[in-house]
Amino acid sequence: MTDSPDRPDEPEDAGLPPELAEVLKGLTGGQELDPQMVEMMRGMGLDQVDPQMLQMVAGQVQAMFAGADESGSVDVAAATDIARKTVAAKGDPSITATTSNDTRQAVDVANLWLDAVTDVGHPGLVGRAWSRSEWVDATMPVWRELVDPIAIGVSDAMGAAITKQLGALGEGGLPEGLVPPGTNPAALMGQMQPMLRRMQASMFSVQLGQAVGTLADEVLTGCEVSLPLVTAPDVVLMPEAITAFAEGLEIDVPQARLHLAVRESARTRLFHSVPWLASQVLAAVRDYARDTTIDTDAIEEGLRSIDPTDAEAVQQAVAGRLFAPQQSPAQKAALLRLETLLALVEGWVDVVTGAAVRAHLPQADALGEAVRRRRASGGPAEKTFAALVGLDLRPRRLRDAANLFAALESSGGATARDAVWAHPDVAPDAADLDDPLGYVERQGSTSASDLDAELDALLRGEAPGNPTDGPTSS
Repeated sequence: MTDSPDRPDEPEDAGLPPELAEVLKGLTGGQELDPQMVEMMRGMGLDQVDPQMLQMVAGQVQAMFAGADESGSVDVAAATDIARKTVAAKGDPSITATTSNDTRQAVDVANLWLDAVTDVGHPGLVGRAWSRSEWVDATMPVWRELVDPIAIGVSDAMGAAITKQLGALGEGGLPEGLVPPGTNPAALMGQMQPMLRRMQASMFSVQLGQAVGTLADEVLTGCEVSLPLVTAPDVVLMPEAITAFAEGLEIDVPQARLHLAVRESARTRLFHSVPWLASQVLAAVRDYARDTTIDTDAIEEGLRSIDPTDAEAVQQAVAGRLFAPQQSPAQKAALLRLETLLALVEGWVDVVTGAAVRAHLPQADALGEAVRRRRASGGPAEKTFAALVGLDLRPRRLRDAANLFAALESSGGATARDAVWAHPDVAPDAADLDDPLGYVERQGSTSASDLDAELDALLRGEAPGNPTDGPTSS
């Protein structure tokens, strides 16, 4: 018996198990499967796999790629899930009522001490004790915003590199039996491109989740990495990490908790009382990420000896090879801005904290030095994050900034020290960190009324000292 001439054509995925065909269509953006891809699947023997086993694998694959899209953007839900699993593997006890109460009291005391030494304030700050998973949940949206430009860039570069590798295979002949004779690698890659972009986005999301989960195990406070990850009025302390920190220094936990509560309260005040600061810090990170150049030559070298369809092998091959060794001029400018801002934030926090705790905590000096060493050296988690996004978040010039703020305080008191946050154009820059005494002298030569006039001019969009209205000299 022969087919009727008006019988509809068989679907292009005919001969593949429906579970496999469904997964492949989902990963290729719902497109009908190219006959070459169908033949390649058959050539690999996938049409003979046990249906129950295939259905189980299909469910796992679909779950893996459910939140990934073809842009290469980070899947925040997947990254959060990986981060939570990372912290759970090391233990993440729930916060008790006693711990929460101790934290609230510590932050209340910290703000009383800070009120005595600075006018930079934010009313209604509340101490919160968070578990590691709570920190992950609260901060992951900010991390996603910061790393998304790199995730998309990596996805683009990986797609280009794998396409080139498949093209090279095509020139020398694809492995016999893997695909039908005469298969065009470029056409096949076009069909697989959505799947590969989803795969890369998923892998990057896993890496981000691992990095944030590892960082959650180390941070002592909500914004210890000097980024505005937590919004006021919350002042977040991490009790488990603080206890380990205090025990490592052989300092009693209540003193360590109070010292860190003062630091975090000062940092929170600064980010939420200085209207331009948080946005400029985050913008500098995004600008750096957006101009990151992916080292496609290094990626191609890593891919040359592996099967480009093996996701795990691909990830291992490109590990440590993502970023071009040379920073672009735009990246260098963004990095300079970021390093200066991080140093100014931590330098101010350092000086203000010292002034606030000196009369109250017997071990204040030891705690302050321990925190500075901790930030200067950077922990494993920060190194992991640097490998992921190519950016080191350490405030390298913390001591220079602390010296500048101390000199301002010595010259003009707390008012002069805090006045630098009035406007970004009067804040110290990298050159001022090179010459802190010169900056102090220049600030001291400007009277309070002159400074107010210059700030007013800046806010009106005028050049300082050159108002557009008023009398002019002839």
